[in-house]
Amino acid sequence: MSISDMLWVFIILSMLQPVIARKMLDLRRMQMIDRFQKKRGSRVILMVHRQETMRFLGFPLMRYIDIQDSEDVLRAIRMTDKDMPLDIVLHTPGGLVLAALQIARAVEAHRGKVTVFVPHHAMSGGTLVALAADEIAMCDHSVLGPIDPQIGQFPAASILKAVSAKPVAEVDDETLILADVGQKALDQVRRAATEILSAQMPEEKAAGIAELLSSGTWTHDYPISAREAQEIGLNVVTEMPEDVLTMMMLYPQPLRQSGGVEFLPGPQRPTPRPTRR
Repeated sequence: MSISDMLWVFIILSMLQPVIARKMLDLRRMQMIDRFQKKRGSRVILMVHRQETMRFLGFPLMRYIDIQDSEDVLRAIRMTDKDMPLDIVLHTPGGLVLAALQIARAVEAHRGKVTVFVPHHAMSGGTLVALAADEIAMCDHSVLGPIDPQIGQFPAASILKAVSAKPVAEVDDETLILADVGQKALDQVRRAATEILSAQMPEEKAAGIAELLSSGTWTHDYPISAREAQEIGLNVVTEMPEDVLTMMMLYPQPLRQSGGVEFLPGPQRPTPRPTRR
């Protein structure tokens, strides 16, 4: 084989390597999901998004809950027996209210037990989906988030507060329109969250939790810990199967030019020191 032939083989193998690695990773994911399903006797659905920005040809891209996600989750639920338990693994910064609400209503309507696992974070729309589950499993340091709607780049509750602080004559028309849309968005999310939670608890309690989460009590990225979620009244447990954490390792963050965290893989335990005589 000539040097030019060897060079061409090297180029072809270099081009195929990422494709092969991706296929192998997909196979490992399917095997892990299949093993977890058999162990739990359930249908397992993963919705994993990475919040950090990656780049493709210099353009920033970001994953979030969208219509494609709602179509896929609804299809998976339709293909599942109504009495079979559902296990949904959520790792998402949130996304479209429309898509998240579609998923939440499908989850709430499922007859079998639904457990949502939050190994790291399920913010905003992810929290809305989690509210529909019979049980939310979190780690000690994983978090949920407020579900207050955002109008453009501003929280709807903040727009209303800003408008109410001035006489109407001093507020421009565009801000008044944003306030009107914001009030409708708040009412819609509050009503939807109340309906979803009412399937698990008295309506008065559900309305109180929905009001707290949707009214702008906190900033939109406020992390609600497992303990705080329990205090609010959500059915949260802190028993996370090791298989869920292992599955998350099969959804790595896309490679960036530089990383800020490094450590040796595997569990570490203290080494006993030799005793002196």
